[in-house]
Amino acid sequence: MDLINMGKAAKQAAFALATASTQQKNLALAIIADELQANSEQILAANSKDIELGREAGLSEALLDRLLLNTERLNAIASDVRNVISLNDPVGSEIDHKVLENGMSLARRRVPLGVVGVIYEARPNVTIDIAALCLKTGNASILRGGKETFYSNMELVNVIQTALAKAKLPAACVQYIEKPDRELVSQLLTLDQYVDMIIPRGGAGLHKMCKENSTIPVIIGGFGISHIFVDQSADLVKSLDVVDNAKTQRPSACNALDSLLVHRQVAEQFLPQLVARLQDRVTFVADSSAQALITGAKQWREAQVGDFDTEWLSYTLGVKVVEDLDQAIEHMRVHNASHSDAIMTNDLNSAERFINSVDSAAVYVNASTRFTDGAQFGLGAEVAVSTQKLHARGPMGLEELTSYKWVGKADYLSRS
Repeated sequence: MDLINMGKAAKQAAFALATASTQQKNLALAIIADELQANSEQILAANSKDIELGREAGLSEALLDRLLLNTERLNAIASDVRNVISLNDPVGSEIDHKVLENGMSLARRRVPLGVVGVIYEARPNVTIDIAALCLKTGNASILRGGKETFYSNMELVNVIQTALAKAKLPAACVQYIEKPDRELVSQLLTLDQYVDMIIPRGGAGLHKMCKENSTIPVIIGGFGISHIFVDQSADLVKSLDVVDNAKTQRPSACNALDSLLVHRQVAEQFLPQLVARLQDRVTFVADSSAQALITGAKQWREAQVGDFDTEWLSYTLGVKVVEDLDQAIEHMRVHNASHSDAIMTNDLNSAERFINSVDSAAVYVNASTRFTDGAQFGLGAEVAVSTQKLHARGPMGLEELTSYKWVGKADYLSRS
């Protein structure tokens, strides 16, 4: 594949998208949603091929779950695209406006980023999410999915490009790097003449490679250890429900619970109840402070070095008993709390200390970490969950895919 030509085509498509009307962009999105459902048989057949090859390659159940498409998930993806249609188009809106003393009217106006490159792994839904959000915000996109999703992504990109043609938009608005060669990723990361932003979605290794090799600005997202701290004042019965949801509702998701921290004063009561509830589904990895309280579990082991730095993406849960909120916060600072973290508490002061002290993209009081999601936040979908601090943080929706330009208007004003 010739990535330079792909970059040139994307840049040209971005110019066309920048001036496309909201109506035209929404038409393309509506056709994408319709085509997803009209072509569901072909898409699911391609996905079945990916699943079969994944099993033969020895992919974990967590990765296979991320890779899996079924009718319910495909309908949900189409629904998310339709939700994006209903959202306000940020392009052209003014962030602020003022009139200077010299009479000039000065505003900041939202504009597309231009061309967005996204590198991701075994999640075919990401292909549609990125295409939808980029189209709505007037950005062209160059996508590179993992080899595990090859057949699924080929069908999905065909759906997207069919919709673009029907909406009279360039096919190059959404392009896909078909070959999984690592060299092509390296080339994409240096295509700064044409690509304006790189967004990697995957593990720490992918993020590290992009940060170290890209000549294009990179937004890091998706990786981080998710924690829940059960405070001494928490309602333990309700906390059991939240922990169960955060761990088991979809354990392969990046916002699923990885580490549970429990205040010493309630650990003896809470942990045996948790074990009784989850032991048929969850393997517990226990710090020495918690081992005596989880020995009744069917599946458990002692925590080893690095376990509390592991994003499990499976039915595995790290457990530790802490002395107080301060020790919980310290543990989270040491062990990469940057994504989604929660406290169960009925103490307002503890809740506020947690919110202000935990350096994560999303923090919750008495709610599951599973809420960190673009659709759940009312963003329609998400390109990624950013765990950095510049420009965008948390689920990246439409506004995070825009920049701005200064617009000055005057009556033939010159600077003296």
